[in-house]
Amino acid sequence: MLLEDNHLLAVVKPPNLPTMGVTADRPSLVTLARAYLKAKYHRPGNVYVGVVSRLDAVATGVVLLARTSKAASRLATQFRDRTVSKCYWALVPQPPSPRAGELVDWLRKDERQRKMVLAAPQTPHALEARLTYRTLGELAQAVLLEVDLDTGRKHQIRVQLAARGTPILGDAQYGSRVRFTPGIALHARSLQLIHPVRGTSLELVAPLPASWHPYGIR
Repeated sequence: MLLEDNHLLAVVKPPNLPTMGVTADRPSLVTLARAYLKAKYHRPGNVYVGVVSRLDAVATGVVLLARTSKAASRLATQFRDRTVSKCYWALVPQPPSPRAGELVDWLRKDERQRKMVLAAPQTPHALEARLTYRTLGELAQAVLLEVDLDTGRKHQIRVQLAARGTPILGDAQYGSRVRFTPGIALHARSLQLIHPVRGTSLELVAPLPASWHPYGIR
């Protein structure tokens, strides 16, 4: 648990756990959070949990949930206005070229392949994807990148890095040939935002999972 108050719940999502949107017989971060709040506070009936940030099932890191509809609405405005800073760490097999920079692409969903793909600008149903990255270090078995998202498209970091020949370790869906279990080497390291009720600045930093430790990162 990273933060819990009357308005927010910030947690560290483990790998291979969907944030939401699965069938009733499968666990998700939202159903687990709802059960936790219901048991802790002895709440009868349904417990409100609003999803304001989410991660791919295979990724890890900080996820922010709202405990009230007012908090959810105000947080949604911050994310929509892009005033929230979203920082990710990723392990890739070799340094990108250049070692730091901005990536701007257009992405669309390929229904046949069931994944996101690059598209020409203004392609129907395609959305602009923008991020900046920098190389933090070259390790014995991988390269550590820090990525700041400007937009938040589905699979955005995974697609944009793979398109430059640096797929995230373990991400076979986007071309990685390197094993990384469980999940993939993509971690939502931190969120910086304004508390939706108190108006104070928040920085939520998620510790790295044990799967990163063999690479010398803790």
